[in-house]
Amino acid sequence: MIPLGYGKFVRADRVYALVPLEGAERRDGRRTYVHVDGLSEPVVASRSERAILADVEAALAEAAGLPQRRRGPVTTGQESLLP
Repeated sequence: MIPLGYGKFVRADRVYALVPLEGAERRDGRRTYVHVDGLSEPVVASRSERAILADVEAALAEAAGLPQRRRGPVTTGQESLLP
């Protein structure tokens, strides 16, 4: 289950499309339409499509038994705090 905001959750394996809202459609915290298998209308999410997609990827990888993806090192010119 992944959170969409507004107290809504969906199964990660049922999400088949994410459509970001732009312009006048994006009001009152509305950010993304989430198309879910079995529902005729998309669910309105208050989270960005990138955040939802990251959660979907993580949930599906965990279900498949794959190791978590490591994020690359920070390359902003900052020194690492770890030796």
